[in-house]
Amino acid sequence: MIRVVTDSAAGLPADIVEELGICVVDLHVMESHGKDGAELSTSGLTALELAALYGRQMERSGDDGVLAIHLSKELSSTWSAAVTASGVFPDTVRVIDSGTAGMAMGAAAMAAAKLAQEGASLDECYAAAINTLERGHTLVYLSSTEELRRSGRMSAATAMLSTALLATKPIMAIQGGKLEMVGKTRTQTKAFTKLVDLVASRAEGKPAFIAVQYNEDKVSARRLEDLLRLALPDSSFMLVPLTDVLAVHVGPGAIGVSAVFS
Repeated sequence: MIRVVTDSAAGLPADIVEELGICVVDLHVMESHGKDGAELSTSGLTALELAALYGRQMERSGDDGVLAIHLSKELSSTWSAAVTASGVFPDTVRVIDSGTAGMAMGAAAMAAAKLAQEGASLDECYAAAINTLERGHTLVYLSSTEELRRSGRMSAATAMLSTALLATKPIMAIQGGKLEMVGKTRTQTKAFTKLVDLVASRAEGKPAFIAVQYNEDKVSARRLEDLLRLALPDSSFMLVPLTDVLAVHVGPGAIGVSAVFS
């Protein structure tokens, strides 16, 4: 049976990981002490770590194959390490640059793993993951731009722009694998209205899969979920905490919305 591997940036809940037999490898979260006290940062996985992991999964698959779906190559070095590691297993380990993060990537792993459980081939699992990623979109509401700027995942120009426009609570989207500002908002209420508009206009009245991912502020996340449910009545929803490796970059109070459109 094909084994599906993803990294912790997918933010998959433990029960789904277990049910679908997905292998989730943790990206590194490190603590350093700077002038502002303890600071957290992240680092990608090495080719050595991934080659060992793929080898173990290859054995578990009975040599059927491994599909690895990783965090956008624009946001992490993990993808390039994965490509190097997969070179050890020509034709049997396929690596996908998700071009995204969060549950848009998690949904792709879920789609592939469901097919794998039904006995699908590596090509079929790969096609299902790519199809899900092509229909996926991730938006992030930021309560503050500080962490993103400090981690280097937001360009200084975008950070300056958000300050100049007084967009203190902007909406970012992952576009072309990178984070770009798509909503210049100053309050949470306005940001939520804008977010719902962005998602609903993409959905075009059709059902979607929506995952709301929050860092610390579950109450606000639930409010956003309620607004999205009103706008997209036939859609399926998930409310999950943001994984550490993403929370470090987006800061407290951030809420991500990953949607897979039909």
